[in-house]
Amino acid sequence: MATQVEIFVPLTELAKDEDGAVHHDPEQALWALAMLEASRRAGIPKVGGVRLLRKSLDARKGFPIGYRLQVEVFPEGAELPPSCSRIELHRPGGQGSWPLLQGGSLRLPKVAPLTVKKRVVIVGSGPAGTLCAKRLCEAGVEVILLEQGQPVQPRRHDLAQLVRGALVEDSNYCFGEGGAGTFSDGKLYTRSKDRAAIGETLLTLVEHGADPRISVESRPHIGSNRLPKILLGLRADLTARGVVYHFGEKVVDLLRSPSGKLLGVRCQSGMEVLADAVVLAVGHSARSIYELMVAQHIVVERKAFAIGARIEHPQPLIDRIQYGPAAEHPALPAAFYQVAASVGDRGVYSFCMCPGGWVVPSATEPGGLCVNGMSLKRRDSPLANSALVVSVEDRDVVPFERFAGDPLAGMFFQRAIEQAAFVAGGGRFVAPAQKLTDFLAGRPSTELLPTTYRPGIASGNLAALLPPFVSESLRQAVGRFQRTMPGFVSPQAQLVGVETRTSSPLRIVRGEDLQSPSLPGLFPVGEGAGYAGGIVSAAIDGLRSADAVLSYLRG
Repeated sequence: MATQVEIFVPLTELAKDEDGAVHHDPEQALWALAMLEASRRAGIPKVGGVRLLRKSLDARKGFPIGYRLQVEVFPEGAELPPSCSRIELHRPGGQGSWPLLQGGSLRLPKVAPLTVKKRVVIVGSGPAGTLCAKRLCEAGVEVILLEQGQPVQPRRHDLAQLVRGALVEDSNYCFGEGGAGTFSDGKLYTRSKDRAAIGETLLTLVEHGADPRISVESRPHIGSNRLPKILLGLRADLTARGVVYHFGEKVVDLLRSPSGKLLGVRCQSGMEVLADAVVLAVGHSARSIYELMVAQHIVVERKAFAIGARIEHPQPLIDRIQYGPAAEHPALPAAFYQVAASVGDRGVYSFCMCPGGWVVPSATEPGGLCVNGMSLKRRDSPLANSALVVSVEDRDVVPFERFAGDPLAGMFFQRAIEQAAFVAGGGRFVAPAQKLTDFLAGRPSTELLPTTYRPGIASGNLAALLPPFVSESLRQAVGRFQRTMPGFVSPQAQLVGVETRTSSPLRIVRGEDLQSPSLPGLFPVGEGAGYAGGIVSAAIDGLRSADAVLSYLRG
């Protein structure tokens, strides 16, 4: 029988060999020390295997830096559980090896197959749409997946054009196979407590090529260089199960019977797809779908979102702020941060922080500019970046109403700022930028710092581009961030604007059965519908929606 223990491996110990020198493989040293400590703590002298359940870096100020591990220790001869990966670790002194199992096998229960053939159209191939498709086809549903963008490989070509200043409106950083998450770092942390749905999501990714460590790390990420291969594997798997993909097909209408019953969708190409249910998993930038919902009298409502700018710092500076004297230790990853403050009744906070990352153009419309962040698996860019954003409430978007209570006012608000930023950058998606110290002092930047934003930057007055309440809130909050992270306000820090797509500016209303109350059989899902934020939470919402769709199809 296994014994579960929690252990702490201090940084001062884990990367040293017997002579006290820095170990050539800190990861191997970590596990060797962890196994010895786990054996001692569990009171099991002869260990047959260890399963790692959780790993987190503890870098709190005023405490020793190290790794906290939650493990299960199995005595010699015990049957080891299934796991998403197995690593053989050599014992110190050459005394054989231990199997290290990473992760567990907690997953959603399998769905019962339908007894009658049904068809479901899913609009959008992001995490919500993909995981929904997977669960539906496991129940025998015929799934048609429509994606207005391109498959992941042609999409790379379209991204290269955007970096050179030419936008492909339906295939960019927001639209295409995998959705906006494909080229945005692959962050997998979530606040959800649904352990079975989280396990289902993470183990699905592992089965298709993701690093097995994502199932145990407290802040896992895949890296935008690894995600495309995983998506190819997922598509091949789903295609083999019967899911039919149609790329380059933009949905422009909902098909209804004379009595108003939902029958399917019509695409811009003229293709019509009939279905028993329609899942809308369109992502937070699907503005044409939002306009379609209003035109079709589907109930939508405004919701809060946030806007601001990206801030770039040298990664070594962030490492020193967060890790102190241990900053260059070989066992430490590129440091991240998370900051938040209240300015009056507004929240100001960091969002989508990318250690060792890149700032990228996330525009989807001609004449409008907005930015986002991403990083590769190694997180080895010389600069760290994060969005610094201010909450936008309903009262802020009222001037953008076309009529009283306009649910699209937030979308028009975003668009106006993006268009102003495009003009300020001089066109071709060059972004306006300003040194942080100049922004705080209210003066233009006569010289700009190096940036990872590849279309290029031009000196701009971000305070004039952003609404006054955003600029002033950012100035006040940044001063507070400096107190909690001394060095945050640095001559080496630079703002690149603007960041406007943190989340959907509206919600497509749904009931407890996850259907639109305006149109039975229509299931709004994920980030675009206003019910998720991030890869894992969107995937979980897709899984939940699949079960709701199956309940609906069973009558």
